[in-house]
Amino acid sequence: MTPDEIARRCADIMWPDDHAARGLGIEIAAVGAGTATLRMLVRQDMVNSHGSCHGGFIFALADSAFAYACNSFNHYAVAAGVDINFLAPAHLGDTLTAIGRARHQGGRSGVYDIEVSNAAGKLIAVFRGRAARVKGHFFEAPESIG
Repeated sequence: MTPDEIARRCADIMWPDDHAARGLGIEIAAVGAGTATLRMLVRQDMVNSHGSCHGGFIFALADSAFAYACNSFNHYAVAAGVDINFLAPAHLGDTLTAIGRARHQGGRSGVYDIEVSNAAGKLIAVFRGRAARVKGHFFEAPESIG
């Protein structure tokens, strides 16, 4: 299997049990080795009293992209810590795209950057996640990638 095929298989295994992302209407647009692109439409129930998307939903989209990117190597990985910076508001009806990329993936730890943008390409938030690999694999493979 190629690294991108491994990533796709990991995402296919994760998705059925990802009730949080599915419940928010998040969709997987693409996954690859160390990368993930997810999208979410800002719904009425995601808008706060300021008329903008609540930051928790933007965080959830970015965190989901982080999860699929850092779990794309057929090693279970969990968040060890994250930071997010909100740069601009998102609004009702906006389609947000979170693109996550590995900056570094070592044996047990990795650093991932996620950018969240609206459909016009305006940067809404930047998120950095630190991943820790834990015991386990999504499926049996002759060799591990990454």
